[in-house]
Amino acid sequence: MNNRTARVASQIQREVSDIIRTEIKDSRIPALISILRVEVSGDLEHAKLFVSTYSSKEEGAAAAEALNGAAGFIRKLLGARMKLRVTPQLHFVFDDSIEYSVHISEILSHLNTGGEEK
Repeated sequence: MNNRTARVASQIQREVSDIIRTEIKDSRIPALISILRVEVSGDLEHAKLFVSTYSSKEEGAAAAEALNGAAGFIRKLLGARMKLRVTPQLHFVFDDSIEYSVHISEILSHLNTGGEEK
């Protein structure tokens, strides 16, 4: 990823987070939702946004689906906020890496306490 695409990805992450927080009113999207990272194609025509929630995996997947349904509206608002020749198509993907890392941390913690009991 070159410097320009990294800057655009960072700006998209900030702006879309703000749009979701202030403009989207959908019951399937929880209040605690985070955009973990954004991957932008080299031609800036597509952006893949990885979202995570602090709820169950099913609710996170439903939130990503709801965001994909609202992608056109979010793209319109994003285009008004950012000065790009082409506003990228937005693709939301549920990312359960936080849940997975918490699970691994619990396993390691359990192994550590198990080792101390011997």
